[in-house]
Amino acid sequence: MILIVDDKAENIYSLKRLLESKNFVVDTAMSGEEALKKVLKTSYALIILDVQMLGMDGFEVAETLSGFSKSKNIPIIFLSAVNIDKKFITKGYASGGIDYVTKPVDPDILLLKVKTFYRLYEQTLILNETQKTLRSEIETRKQVQEELKKRVDHLHFTLESLPQLAFTADCKGNIDFINKKWLFYSNEATFPETHPEDGSITEAWKNSRINDTPLEMEVRIKRLDSTNFKFHLLRIVPIQENGSVVKWVGTFTDIDDQKQIEKKKDEFLSITSHELKTPLTSIKAYIQLIERNLDHKTEKPIHNYIGRVQAQLFKLSNLISDLLDISKIENGKLKLNKKPFNIHRLIDSVIDIIIHTHDNLKIKILTRGEVYDKNIIADEIRIEQVLINYLTNAIKYAPDSETIIVSTEIKNNTLLVSVTDFGIGICDDDQKSIFDKFYRVEESSLRFQGLGIGLYICADIIRQHEGTIGVHSKYGKGSTFFFTLPLSN
Repeated sequence: MILIVDDKAENIYSLKRLLESKNFVVDTAMSGEEALKKVLKTSYALIILDVQMLGMDGFEVAETLSGFSKSKNIPIIFLSAVNIDKKFITKGYASGGIDYVTKPVDPDILLLKVKTFYRLYEQTLILNETQKTLRSEIETRKQVQEELKKRVDHLHFTLESLPQLAFTADCKGNIDFINKKWLFYSNEATFPETHPEDGSITEAWKNSRINDTPLEMEVRIKRLDSTNFKFHLLRIVPIQENGSVVKWVGTFTDIDDQKQIEKKKDEFLSITSHELKTPLTSIKAYIQLIERNLDHKTEKPIHNYIGRVQAQLFKLSNLISDLLDISKIENGKLKLNKKPFNIHRLIDSVIDIIIHTHDNLKIKILTRGEVYDKNIIADEIRIEQVLINYLTNAIKYAPDSETIIVSTEIKNNTLLVSVTDFGIGICDDDQKSIFDKFYRVEESSLRFQGLGIGLYICADIIRQHEGTIGVHSKYGKGSTFFFTLPLSN
């Protein structure tokens, strides 16, 4: 809107008609006092101000407007028919005007000036709004940076207080912070020296960064003042914001004592298993000799006792075999003897073994699923071991069930074998660790005996066959243990 200030109505009328003919919105004031009141209430893009007026003249109005923050940037064009000397023109500019036009006014020239100043005022408003937005954005960024700095400082303080070696890195993998404990293992922001036989941390982390996934690996590193490499667990996790990784946080945790204890435990199991195997074989032989020399007619109770002894010896033999398998797994000596065999015949054989080795078994073992009429290439004895373990566990943990189901399925050139029971089931938290060595579900460990090594052995057997192993279970509703074998072999 444009404000015309003049104390003569005829001057206002002619100017107003001229500007409105060019689609300008026009407001008027008949005195300087009225103009000031209107400017305080309304926003104007341009003021056309007459110099010679009764009361406040144009110069006084302009000087007053320049003192208000709201109106100091409004462009003013002075109009004068009397005060046309240079000193008045100079005073007009000094009062805050941006142009001084003398009468008679050329309408085309005036319109050109009005359009120019009007457009400049609009651009000034846009610039002021942009500047305001930029200031707000700058202030917001300052607040964000301050908050981010606080978070980073807190993170660094936390990492300094950890007993582990700790570091952070940017999204590209450049290490930008290390705690003091790091300096015992490396002088610079580079990874400590690792054992020649261990994998490359740099390569492993590179793959993690490509996939934005956490890295966890065991690696041996040494202090700068030592020649001994010690086992550490390296964990590097990504920190994401708005779906993108902005930082990585990593730690090296000393697990050397734990590894040494596990090593001694594995050595003990290996030695103990081998030592137990010899007397166990002798006991079996003597029991067989006693059974042969008994009178089958007159000493029937003794035969029953011997049968029970043999059943317990069978369990003890299986336990020792499992311990030996663990020793072989830890030493990388659990070898496979892969040959072609029919999986369905093996399943039938295993079911027959289970039925004959479990007295008074009331649970029915059913087979379902697709029939694979070709031979598969695998270690038949080891796959039999997995199936026996699955079925034995199903019977143990589902004693009140009526059926156990063994299913087979062919999918994507892979054989899926599963054993389903309707027993106590396994809660979600325990399913994550059920195949770990010596892991036992706390609730069932009081009711059912076992060392928690059978499923660990099964997992390694299937892994060596390049298959997968897993469990689906709902607590209180039963479990389905499964494994897959590739058919491409």
